[in-house]
Amino acid sequence: MPRYAIAAAVVAALAALVAEPAMAAPIETFVAAPGPLVLLKGTLLAPADNPHAPVVLIVPGSGPTDRDGDDPLGVKAAPYRLLAEALAVDDIASARIDKRGMFASAPAVKSPDQVTIGDYASDVHAWIASLKATTGAPCIWVLGHSEGALVAEAAAQRPEGICGIILVSGMGRRFGDVIAEQLKDNPANAPILPEALAALAKLEAGQHVDAASMNPALLPLFRPSVQDYLVDLMAQDPVKLLAAYAGPVLVMQGTTDLQVSVEDAQMLAHARPGVELVLLQGVNHVLKVAPADRTANIATYADPSLPLAPGVADAVAAFVKAHAAP
Repeated sequence: MPRYAIAAAVVAALAALVAEPAMAAPIETFVAAPGPLVLLKGTLLAPADNPHAPVVLIVPGSGPTDRDGDDPLGVKAAPYRLLAEALAVDDIASARIDKRGMFASAPAVKSPDQVTIGDYASDVHAWIASLKATTGAPCIWVLGHSEGALVAEAAAQRPEGICGIILVSGMGRRFGDVIAEQLKDNPANAPILPEALAALAKLEAGQHVDAASMNPALLPLFRPSVQDYLVDLMAQDPVKLLAAYAGPVLVMQGTTDLQVSVEDAQMLAHARPGVELVLLQGVNHVLKVAPADRTANIATYADPSLPLAPGVADAVAAFVKAHAAP
């Protein structure tokens, strides 16, 4: 190629770069909603160039899971933060939150264990009202991950202010059945499995378990302070809850999720006509690409360098945009 032709090509490329404005960085703000004692806290990430962007509320999973999707027990995958960042690129705002009694929302209740699914559902509605006021959005999309999917279903029993719900890695069975399967799937649990299953059966019957004589390895799951919550949790029927909600629903499930199965997602998808199902091939519970091998799969939970699995944010964005009001 002649030298002048090369120079002209470089100039043209530079001109194209100058002519196309760079996308402004999303705007991050701290937000709050009314809680039982003090305000609940969260983070809103919104595209800078679209004040009318749809808003997705990300409801965390079980236990001490923070607004980014991490916990002090070793999970550092930040799936909620990565999802929020990807949605902002796709012109969708999102709010990720700390649950009542935990992290920045710790002062909202006296004890994080003294809660019910109904309490968490009430908090979702508090967030919906707050986010509508903050953003001007006519309604809010509610995305629940893991146990958060059950909270989203419970919140949707009062559909006011909810655009639709997105259930990611959500249970299709009752909690007791899911936990029993998880315990059975881990060979290391064999010595304590009979005691664990007996405890689950008592809680499912609405009875407390005597933890004083329990194997210490089971206390994190069955400690006395959390048993009332477990009784309430086990009484929830996710399929029944979902069947009662008439709005748009997307069910998303990874095929290498070790905690919730594809069968769970299919049960939710068949709860009623019109539920959309997206299966994410090779994606695990923390929304990362992972093999089915247990050790390698779990290793991704503690690796903050891994990106969000391809297709996760795209599926959420496509669903929101397809059902957004014109």
